[in-house]
Amino acid sequence: MEPKVEIRRLFDIMPASGRMTVKIVSKPEQPKVIDATFPLPWNQERPIHINFDLWHRLTKPQRDLLLLRMVSWLTGVKWFKPDIYQGVTLVGILAGLVEFSQSDAVGVVVAGGLTAIAINRIWRTNRSQESELNADKGAIRVALRRGYSEVEAAQHLLTAIEAVAKIERRSGLNFTELIRCQNLRAIAGLSAVSGGVKE
Repeated sequence: MEPKVEIRRLFDIMPASGRMTVKIVSKPEQPKVIDATFPLPWNQERPIHINFDLWHRLTKPQRDLLLLRMVSWLTGVKWFKPDIYQGVTLVGILAGLVEFSQSDAVGVVVAGGLTAIAINRIWRTNRSQESELNADKGAIRVALRRGYSEVEAAQHLLTAIEAVAKIERRSGLNFTELIRCQNLRAIAGLSAVSGGVKE
C-alpha cells in the first residue's frame, strides 16, 4: 500500500469539518494501527498517526470507518463550548488574576483550585465513554453520506475494532472497546438491544 495514495483517499472521505484541522501522518514505528493524541486547546492541528504496514491488513470499509471514527472523536473534543465548567474555569482564571494583583495568597490558591477542578472535569468529559460512543455514532453519520447504510457502517466499525486488537496482538478488547462493540452490535441489529444513530 502506497501511504501517499491512501492518505489522499482518506482525506477525500473526511467530513469538511475534519479537513480543516485533521492531518494524516504516516508513522510506521508505532505499534498501534491508528492513533491520535488527545487534542489540547492550544493545538490547532490534530494529527492522526497511521502505521500503514499494519493498516493494509484491514478491508477498505474497515479503514474508512476507523478513520471517520477517529476524525469524529478529534473534532468532537470541545474545550471552549459554553457550559458550567467552562464558565467556572473562566471565572477561576479571572478571580486568580485579580487576587494575584492584590497579593492575596489565599484568594489565588482558592481561584487556582477552582480552575483546576473545572479543567479536570472538562478533560474527563472529553475522554468519557459517552464521548467514545458519540464518536462512533458521528462516524456512522458521515459514512451514510459516503454510500454506506447504517447497518453496514456499524458492522464494518465493529469488525475493525476486533481486527485492530488482533493485528496489534492484544490479548483482548479493553472495557471501553467492549462497550463500543455492544453498542455497535445494537445499531447493526446483531443484539437484542435496539440501537440507532440519533441526529
